[in-house]
Amino acid sequence: MGLGDAWGGNAIGWFFGNLIDAFYNFFYALFNPSSWLSWLPSINGAMETEQKEALMRFIYYGASVEFFFVVFAIFLVVTIIGFINNRFMWGCVRSLEGFANVVGRTAAWAGLLMVLQQIVIIFMQRVFAVSEISIGLGVTVTHDVSWWSEQLKFYNAMIVTLCASYTFVQGGHVRVDLVYSAISYRAKRVIDMIGSIVLMVPAAILTWLYGWFFLWRHLVVPNPSASSSLDRLLTQSRALRWNVETIGFSPNGFNAYFLFKILLVVFTAMILLQSVAFFYRSYLEWKEGPASEGKNLDKDKIGDETAELAANIH
Repeated sequence: MGLGDAWGGNAIGWFFGNLIDAFYNFFYALFNPSSWLSWLPSINGAMETEQKEALMRFIYYGASVEFFFVVFAIFLVVTIIGFINNRFMWGCVRSLEGFANVVGRTAAWAGLLMVLQQIVIIFMQRVFAVSEISIGLGVTVTHDVSWWSEQLKFYNAMIVTLCASYTFVQGGHVRVDLVYSAISYRAKRVIDMIGSIVLMVPAAILTWLYGWFFLWRHLVVPNPSASSSLDRLLTQSRALRWNVETIGFSPNGFNAYFLFKILLVVFTAMILLQSVAFFYRSYLEWKEGPASEGKNLDKDKIGDETAELAANIH
């Protein structure tokens, strides 16, 4: 029994008990990776009993109270160090924003792939009236035209999910401003700090809780439930097997829709990381004053003065 259970007679005891437990849970998971990662070599293949139990632990803890408090404890430790050493916090901001920029700038190329693939599909259908298209260098991938057409939605999903944090860093999201522009610089930073913790973080957590089990219900059977206890899931693990979703909307259509569920989970994780980066940046800019606004911010250069002005306004 952990401290969270032992002290669980009231909300305060439950909170601090789980917070203390989080440090033990973190180091236990770190030094015992086989208890929750031994299934990795058997992805979409046959698994031994120990691997099935490890996979069920991974699924359970991925959206559990224990995992939440481990993440929260890491956030607290990093934040306290950052409050003491602002250079460290700026380093965290640069790392998190840099990660969002790298992923977003890479995923943005999916837009070009989407356009080129659509051109090829139209050209091959209208000019050559083919029913299948083969694409590849060395290894050729052949699918029905409808498969390639439906796959375009995956490129669009990549842009939306993987570029959301990148767009936030670049200041590209549309704002509906009622009072923000009329208040002082430091008041803006306070609103940004509150917004990142009160709005972004809870929204990301709720999306993660939904998306995590939504993902695994399309990868394994029996379907794991968010309401099941760890003991029940471990009991079900004896019948656990991979059942990766490969059903499309049409007989010959795109059949890897499980990738959309993976994107949802990745999107949520990146939004959560970006909310932390935004909180840190807002705090540091509030503390250091207007001179630090946009400090260490890696923004894209459009190359057009009018477009740059419009981007800065938004």
